[in-house]
Amino acid sequence: MTEFKAYQPDNDTLHRYLFQQKAVRGEWVRLNRTFEETLNTHHYPKAVQNLLGEMLVATGLLTATLKFEGDITVQIQGDGPLKLALVNGNHQLQLRALARVEGEIADDSSLQQMIGKAVLVISINPKQGERYQGIVELSKATISECLQDYFERSEQLKTALFIKTGEFEGKPVAAGMLLQIMPDGSGSLDDLDHLQMLTHTVKAQELFALPAEELLYRLYHEETVELFTPSAVSFHCGCSAERSGAALLLIDDAEIDEILHEHNGSIDMQCECCGTHYFFDKQAIEQLKQNSNRA
Repeated sequence: MTEFKAYQPDNDTLHRYLFQQKAVRGEWVRLNRTFEETLNTHHYPKAVQNLLGEMLVATGLLTATLKFEGDITVQIQGDGPLKLALVNGNHQLQLRALARVEGEIADDSSLQQMIGKAVLVISINPKQGERYQGIVELSKATISECLQDYFERSEQLKTALFIKTGEFEGKPVAAGMLLQIMPDGSGSLDDLDHLQMLTHTVKAQELFALPAEELLYRLYHEETVELFTPSAVSFHCGCSAERSGAALLLIDDAEIDEILHEHNGSIDMQCECCGTHYFFDKQAIEQLKQNSNRA
């Protein structure tokens, strides 16, 4: 028998659930508009889009397992044609992502073909407490497999991740599930293995289309599952004219004058994540300097 306490059929939502007889917890997240807004101002190759979708889902799931206020950054740095893939999230499940591509990437490129020799860096920055950084070896075929190794090594928590990216109703979508033994030590590897086998049967279209209640019932109808109140997930960049201006002030005055001259008296600072443009002329830059001196 499957028991459900709360249900909200919205997209861009993260659901937490608990297997009451198995001491295993789970999460499910589907990113629709969040993923679409991440891609809106970019023309990434298809393989890069899919990778960013996987990383967005993984970051959302990771953030939901951490009990802190702050942010988490998951980034890949490599020497292949994909130089950087970065996702940033916070405890409010606000996500943003970007990639830097130099060279050709085919639609069917594998992870290793895109990144070459690379590492996955996870940085956790709580508002209170010490900053943590973990480095994950990218020796597996997928981000999910690499992160599973990370949990086992750094958190000593057996974890399983299932992530799919694609399209639903003509729009990009990314979704995934996480299973994890309870951190109090009461969980069983056999229980997790059993639930992992059930979850492996999930189809992409089920992750993309079904509400959480129906999805969990299809997968775990013989289990007792408690579904908790869902949390909204959203795209949020956090860029601003103030931040762009602060970056300008780090540039030498002579170089600023040269850039102004080359661009008809106006500097265009475009955000890499959301594509927003911030324009600064000579007068605006002088005002920035005055404000900075006062501070």
